[in-house]
Amino acid sequence: MSAVDTRTVLSRTPRWAWGLVGLVLCVVVLIVVWDWNWFKGPVERRITAMTGREFSIRGDLDVDLGWRPRITARDLHLANADWSKSREMALVKELDLRIALMPLLRGEVRLPYIALDAPRLVLERNSRGVGNWVFPAQEDEGSGEAPQIGQLIVTDGRVEFHEPVLRTDVTLDVRSGKSAGKERAPLLATGEGSWRGSPFELQGRVDSPLNLQEKDIPYRLDLRARAGQTRAHASGALRGQVQLENFNADFALSGANLADIYDLLGIALPETPPYELHGKLDRKGDVWSYRAFTGKVGDSDLSGDASLDIGGERPKLTAKLVSKRLDFDDLAGFVGAPPSGKPGETAAADQKRLPAEVGTKATVLPDQPFKLDKLRVMDADVTLQAAEINAPKLPLEAMNTHMVLDDGVLKLNPLDFHTAGGLIASRVTLDAREPSIQTTLVADVRGLELRKLFPTVEITKKGAGKLSGVVAITAHGNSVAYMAGSANGDIGLIMGEGHISNLLIELAGLDIAESLKYLLNKDREIPLRCAYAAFRVVDGEMATRGMAFDTSDTVIFGEGGINLRRETLDLRLLPQPKDRSPLSLRAPLMIGGTFKDPSFRPEIGPLAARVGAATALYTLAPPAALLALIETGPGESIDCGPAVARGS
Repeated sequence: MSAVDTRTVLSRTPRWAWGLVGLVLCVVVLIVVWDWNWFKGPVERRITAMTGREFSIRGDLDVDLGWRPRITARDLHLANADWSKSREMALVKELDLRIALMPLLRGEVRLPYIALDAPRLVLERNSRGVGNWVFPAQEDEGSGEAPQIGQLIVTDGRVEFHEPVLRTDVTLDVRSGKSAGKERAPLLATGEGSWRGSPFELQGRVDSPLNLQEKDIPYRLDLRARAGQTRAHASGALRGQVQLENFNADFALSGANLADIYDLLGIALPETPPYELHGKLDRKGDVWSYRAFTGKVGDSDLSGDASLDIGGERPKLTAKLVSKRLDFDDLAGFVGAPPSGKPGETAAADQKRLPAEVGTKATVLPDQPFKLDKLRVMDADVTLQAAEINAPKLPLEAMNTHMVLDDGVLKLNPLDFHTAGGLIASRVTLDAREPSIQTTLVADVRGLELRKLFPTVEITKKGAGKLSGVVAITAHGNSVAYMAGSANGDIGLIMGEGHISNLLIELAGLDIAESLKYLLNKDREIPLRCAYAAFRVVDGEMATRGMAFDTSDTVIFGEGGINLRRETLDLRLLPQPKDRSPLSLRAPLMIGGTFKDPSFRPEIGPLAARVGAATALYTLAPPAALLALIETGPGESIDCGPAVARGS
């Protein structure tokens, strides 16, 4: 084309076309030479105003234009709270995101992709319990909808959590895993540190946090954590719009001692052997619940529902617990006693050492102090039903209790034990509001069967008779031993008609002829008219107010006392036979020693005198020696009802 033709074409081109060409050229030049870092200042000022913390972009800010512009920012920093020792709360080596333009024209913010390279986040609380995630007064941004994010990718991330007051320092390494198809990439985490002073480890996988807002997409998680000897495993697929205030998951919990949870989570639970539980953990607002859990505590099965409400002045634990077969040894921790440590009993390594330590002590009552802070730090309403109790040396059959803890006052009402075919129905109150626990115990003993009461004693297996009574005691102190040593009140037991081994009666009176006869041949049963024992308890010393055991063969009267403080026995049993028996050495029987090592012996003085008399008679005429050993039977049948009344 000639120069003339060119000039002709140019002269005929519309002026608006030239304007459009000029605009396109300006945009091209702008894209080529424009420095996007100019926008760093406005962005920094905006985020600083929103958070009340200084925000800076110290690297380059780049934009690649298109229908989905790509924005890249490097070296981002957000300042920490002014009380923190760490200057920065968050930093990101590189932020890479894309934004959809067409929805933006409709007022919708859609970010198809966000990638964070080497993000670092520090979360911490100060001494007042204020978290650094609580920002100062912020600008009102209105109530616009949150951006819709399509994918979140994290590379080489790290989250630190510090809570010095609770001795907690945890570091988590976080990264995105591989996504399947169009699914959002999951987050993988591993971490370690200390949780409330105990070594802590965590590892697991969770779906992308972006899925938390989706109604129809299940949110999957699989997390395992260990703090000290306590282990937890949360897993499952959650549905609905899952929030931190509203979720549920499969949850398994195991450890050496349920009491360890107090140090880890502040939930006061009793001392127990090793345990393993499985159930559903959920949260609705301020209420955490562990539902339909099953498992074992020591050698006992345990199931039920439990919840913890953290919205009140104090946390409140509510639980309904059921055990089909409860091992009585597993209840030792409730009264501050160690597990038995016998072969076959479940116990942690440190718990197995306790029975050996207790074995070297001269006393048997538990002297481990109750932890008063546990009785004051929370409230509780717990029921426990045990359909069967495994206690080989005790005639316990079943148990039912309702425990209510309110502002430092613990009430067990009822605390019922089905035992020996009867019932021990008791009510216990422990007031821990003062430095020394004030305790009240009231118990009704109803219809305990003699032959079941001592299942391991051969000569009582054929006995019959039902034991009933009342116990009313007040005490103070922070251990079972101290409470027993300070006890005041009354104890009364009575047994009506029945029958019992005659061998037991003859042995109690040291009737040698009768005892040998039944030992060499066969024991027989004799009628039991009644028996009773009444004690007054003053400052831990039990003194008899009346004691008698009446059969058709013998009446045994008792006197003396039991010192609960020293754990010593000082009882004197005086048999008064109703028959005539040769070789009868009817001396009083002394029961002494300690709870741990009791002793049974005839009273030396009267027995020695009688043996001396028999010897003197034998020197004159050997048959006459028997006369000194024959009782004429001054004992008379007693009426237990009036006798107890007189003793009281």
